[in-house]
Amino acid sequence: MKSLLQELIRHELVDVVGEEHVIVDASAREDFATDYSWAAKYLRLRDLPMPAPNVVVRPSSHDEVVKIVRIASTHRLPIVAKGGGSGTQGGVLALYGGIGLDLRRMNRILEIDEVSLCVTAEAGIAGTALEEAVSARGLTLAHYPGSMLLDPTLGGFLAARGSGVVSTKYGKAEDIVMALRAAVPPGKTFRTHPVPNHATGPSLLGAFVGSEGTLGVITEATMRLDPLPEARRFLGFAFDDVFAGLRAGRDVMAARWRPAAMRLYDDAGTRDLASVLGLDVQGSLMVIMCDGDARLADLEAEAIAAICTRRGARELGETAGRTWWDGRYKVYKAGVAPEPPLLFGTTDTVCRFKDIEALYRAKKETIERGFARYAARYTAHFSHWYPWGTMVYDRFYVDQPPQEPREAIALHESIWDAAVRVNLRYGGTVNEHHGIGVKLGRFVREQYGEEAFSVVQDVKDAIDPAGIMNPGKLGFGPPR
Repeated sequence: MKSLLQELIRHELVDVVGEEHVIVDASAREDFATDYSWAAKYLRLRDLPMPAPNVVVRPSSHDEVVKIVRIASTHRLPIVAKGGGSGTQGGVLALYGGIGLDLRRMNRILEIDEVSLCVTAEAGIAGTALEEAVSARGLTLAHYPGSMLLDPTLGGFLAARGSGVVSTKYGKAEDIVMALRAAVPPGKTFRTHPVPNHATGPSLLGAFVGSEGTLGVITEATMRLDPLPEARRFLGFAFDDVFAGLRAGRDVMAARWRPAAMRLYDDAGTRDLASVLGLDVQGSLMVIMCDGDARLADLEAEAIAAICTRRGARELGETAGRTWWDGRYKVYKAGVAPEPPLLFGTTDTVCRFKDIEALYRAKKETIERGFARYAARYTAHFSHWYPWGTMVYDRFYVDQPPQEPREAIALHESIWDAAVRVNLRYGGTVNEHHGIGVKLGRFVREQYGEEAFSVVQDVKDAIDPAGIMNPGKLGFGPPR
């Protein structure tokens, strides 16, 4: 924006939200553009330029967001919405400047419906605050992502189709959401029907969940709740190798048991976890948590234990499972979680059971052998299970990357390229629950295919013809 026009637009925004909530300070704008992605952290560490918005605006209501979208549409300014900043794919990088929309003032709970078991809240509420409020009523959102320590928001859960540690039983964000409210260009607003299951045409709800702000701004959502479980039962097993564990996990899901959590680590992942939690285990660790009515939890735990032992597992008792549950966030804490200049990336994907073993083998070999000159390491665990398959949460590490920033960034991108193409070759997805952002946008067409992606592009163009909503993300281009 040219200086005069920028000042005029700033005054329009001030009229909407007040002087103190329109921020042009350079450091605040750069802070807005920093999420939990390796690239953003690396750029900050090396004091390199960060793609930042021209102005950061902090609305406090749905109506204010609608007015801001109207202003942006009038002046053809990009809008990038942000919640807690826990994303890992560069989704909040303001590649083309414009308005950075900080939604964290929109943090009110609008209704807790204890009869229908659902809660309606604004998109900027932190997941921890929402969970605390509903748990005081004996209820739970049952959405516990690893990023909880970073105060992710409700809107962020939905924008990236996020997942939590108990998703195998309770579902991902798209399974928990019932309805949403949003603002779209050029200043329109809508609210989806309060019930998600119907036969009244295509799902507008489904179109916006996972859209990462590229269609509009989610301002409110209604989420399903569950009663807090009466009991939790913990199990721990060690398998000789990860493949025996994968087959046991498949057997559990095929028998239609639904443990709240079932997490299987490969040998390298087991060693890393054991060192953090103080576990003494050899081989491939599987930890399981069953919850709900005490009688049902006992029955399910007994049945799953029998399945695992038939697959050759050694029982570790409940201590391993409980230790993992109590310490599950330790791996995300400062001093334990990886940080630049260490080079790393989480290349999670999901595929059918028939393909998962081959995918895992191929990706491990691609990273460890393909990048052997950099001593690349690979670890994996399998943590979100479906009736038809499972996801692999895998990560690569290069402990001593090139010192020159361009070389380090190029290496990071090369490993990502290789990993994602393995995912796609074996019927996996570009990503399972961390989203796409700018990091993975170039692969979206490959997953969809050109003709299918052109249909998605047509939807984007119909809703956002100027291309101002989070441009450059999800494989979409710049603003027009």
